[in-house]
Amino acid sequence: MVMLKSSAMRSASRMATQAAKPSLAPRVGMVQARHNSNGPAKSPRYNAVSAQYPVETRKQGMAAETRGPPQPPQKESLNLETGKEAPTFLGTTKRLPEFNMADKVVLVSGGARGLGLVQAEAMLEAGAIVYALDRLPEPSPYFQVVQQRAAETLGTQLHYRQIDVRDAANLEKVIADIADQHQRLDGLIAAAGIQQETPALEYTAEDANNMFAVNITGAMMTASAAARQMIKYECAGSIVMIASMSGTIANRGLICSAYNASKAGVLQLCRNLAAEWGAHKIRVNTLSPGYIVTDMVEKLFETHPERRIEWGNQNMLGRVSAPAEYRGAAAFLISEASSYMTGADLRIDGGHAAW
Repeated sequence: MVMLKSSAMRSASRMATQAAKPSLAPRVGMVQARHNSNGPAKSPRYNAVSAQYPVETRKQGMAAETRGPPQPPQKESLNLETGKEAPTFLGTTKRLPEFNMADKVVLVSGGARGLGLVQAEAMLEAGAIVYALDRLPEPSPYFQVVQQRAAETLGTQLHYRQIDVRDAANLEKVIADIADQHQRLDGLIAAAGIQQETPALEYTAEDANNMFAVNITGAMMTASAAARQMIKYECAGSIVMIASMSGTIANRGLICSAYNASKAGVLQLCRNLAAEWGAHKIRVNTLSPGYIVTDMVEKLFETHPERRIEWGNQNMLGRVSAPAEYRGAAAFLISEASSYMTGADLRIDGGHAAW
């Protein structure tokens, strides 16, 4: 049944609603006061559910506080007045604050090069302190470029720790040491993985087991070690496991049964970990890329130049992707922008699997 209100009743209702709404002024003043106080600014954490910045009392055992989203810079006001430049400063209290990751600590396994390093750089741009974990004795030359940029222009830090994800004991220690140093752990991008193109009839048990040890067991051990620290420091963390569209499809012209099976395993592992750790406010999701042109793939194209065209023709956009096209997805999944997303797969494959 529909009830009609008189104009007087509607007016009274509006006045009551407005009186019930909390004032925004005290909250804005509170945030400004924290930023203007002497010493390091300590803004409260952003609450994605209420879109507010409540005052928090630090409890023993809780994670160290992070600075909240900054106030919009003065240049934004100037740009609004002049109209000469776009006033889009994302990650401030005014524009998409849920993407701000200032002072949060994020791990990226497989972060010495390629897709892992590109995603590490995206985390740095969002304000996070990033630790790249990889088995290489030294990261790629571009790592130093990103590390210098983090320190000199982004106001944060990029560190490197050599560790093989198959070494579960040392992996646990490295991650625990990082969390203990910062009194928190907020995110993990599990990007360490290997690929091997071999016909199934020629695959050896040793090669298959090595593939699964890195791509499935290694991902699980990395996620578990990170989750233990998130629980210890009461961090509502986010874990992103790099899967692949190959976990959903069989690749045409690319014979890699063990790799595809391992990525299908990552998809299912994600759902189960999300179910287990949701009670601790830890989210677990997967990111499934399509074909990506990395330095290693470029070398593959030297041997199989036809694949550059063939792979692109197999999706709806008619091209292969670049590592940078997954930066935004990483920022979304690790940040509070995806606060209600867990146990899900974000597939970015140019429509390859949608045919």
